[in-house]
Amino acid sequence: MLNSFNFVLRKLSFPIFLILFVGCKQEKPVEEVVLWQPYNDSIEVAANADHEIGRMQYKLIQSKVLDKNDVFLPLYDEVSKMTDDEYETLKPLILEQNIFSLQQLIDEDKLSYEELTLFYLYRIYKYELDNATTLNTVIALNDEVVEQARALDKLKSEGNHPSSKHPIYGMPILLKDNINTAGMKTTAGAIALMDNDVEDAFIVKRLKEEGALILGKVNLSEWAYFLCSGCPVGYSAVGGQTLNPYGRRVFETGGSSSGSGTSVAANYAVAAVGTETSGSILSPSSQNSVVGLKPTIGLLSRSGIVPISSTLDTPGPMTKNVLDNALLLSAMTGYDGTDSKSVQEQYPGIISAGMHPTDFSQMRLGAFKNLMESDSIYRTTIENLRAKGAEITEFTPPEVAMDGFLSILNIDMKNDLPAYIETHTNPEKVKIKSISDAVTFNAADSLTRIPYGQALFEGILADSTTTEGLEEVKTTLENNGRTFFDTALDAHDLDAILSINNYHAGYAAVAKYPALTIPMGYKTSGEPISLTFIGKPFSEADLLRLGAAYEKEFPNRKMPKGYE
Repeated sequence: MLNSFNFVLRKLSFPIFLILFVGCKQEKPVEEVVLWQPYNDSIEVAANADHEIGRMQYKLIQSKVLDKNDVFLPLYDEVSKMTDDEYETLKPLILEQNIFSLQQLIDEDKLSYEELTLFYLYRIYKYELDNATTLNTVIALNDEVVEQARALDKLKSEGNHPSSKHPIYGMPILLKDNINTAGMKTTAGAIALMDNDVEDAFIVKRLKEEGALILGKVNLSEWAYFLCSGCPVGYSAVGGQTLNPYGRRVFETGGSSSGSGTSVAANYAVAAVGTETSGSILSPSSQNSVVGLKPTIGLLSRSGIVPISSTLDTPGPMTKNVLDNALLLSAMTGYDGTDSKSVQEQYPGIISAGMHPTDFSQMRLGAFKNLMESDSIYRTTIENLRAKGAEITEFTPPEVAMDGFLSILNIDMKNDLPAYIETHTNPEKVKIKSISDAVTFNAADSLTRIPYGQALFEGILADSTTTEGLEEVKTTLENNGRTFFDTALDAHDLDAILSINNYHAGYAAVAKYPALTIPMGYKTSGEPISLTFIGKPFSEADLLRLGAAYEKEFPNRKMPKGYE
């Protein structure tokens, strides 16, 4: 094992300070091995001091509190068993492949669940332990995931596989670190929750019931980007600054599901789960050239997820392709009686949507006139869709007010966070009980806990909106959001509205409409840009079929350079 791991280290170029006995049969205990040491990130910080985007003028890159050795040492022995030659052999079988292709290889005994899991772990170790390539994205790993993968292989070899298994079975999945997961802390990126031991969230239970392998947890914008104002997206006190593989410190990661987007882009897992209140799946998916779906509120449970707003929050799948997106979404569905918004109705067609693209001649789509005028990539995309037979209606949406949107987040979080803490956390390990407690806790060590301040948390405490006033705001904004889209959807009998990235995420959020974003191309700078399909409630299967057709005809996603 010693020789094997030294070979891996040499090939991976880990920035490693590894102390081992020289004797050929002697090894240092794993707990005494150091895979990674903190480094001086001042040069990187200084290089971003004049960035044209103000919030990318970082104050720090690496976390001040996370020791990557704690994350990576537990699986040290397992990952060390894979050689560089084995990794290179597996690469064409696994890299960028969809779930059905992977399952077929496993069925044909050309790949095992263990090899699949180790392949992704190898990539995580290869890039995340190198300070020149790290994305600061993986902040926890499931210590038992290789054993779990090996157990699935054993069942298969014994002929004891489930007779009818979901395609997600045996697929390694990463989770945003505001989603409760047994065996790993759920921090929401906040030091106040660093010891938050929890049971599985409802959607995690569903994934495990279907046989998915939870590979680990990924970084996010702290408190789902509802802490500081004007601060970097993808930053958390626990995980540090998440970086975009298409341009580290050049392009934003999007937020708040930054780690979910960057990890999928870099092929660290089959797929990841993010969460969205307004744009937090759409934005990082777009910025990292992956497929992201923000579902209708209620299609997926929110129980066991650190909240912002019980009105607007939802988890959703983030994947390299539409097919996998549909499969991951279907694996998480199910009625949750503890979530007041969870729906009992069945919405068929999701699991198969990626396999049944809509014919272009049957598409009726709406395009924003202002985007046709202002964005050449969008305009070319619309023209290409027309050329394939899609009927496109250009429109200008009505002007609708979004007044009070912030109050929904403020008052909901003021109420929903204490409810989460009371229901899901251990009071001996999580000392805060409220937003007020969190503000006080953060202020006690502002340099470490809130280097960019906590203006939004302070705004929550200052918001005096009444319960009655809040309900009026919610009703008004939902109606306004639906009017914004429905004026064109209804008048022209459209299947979906086409947007860019998260440009209209706020309207979709208050309307509670689903949105699917798919890679549309790259700007001249190399920054990814995506086409976003927005439809009416519970039209996920329709959006996925539209998206599957678009992706098949226009396969725009490219792997980020340096992470091939």
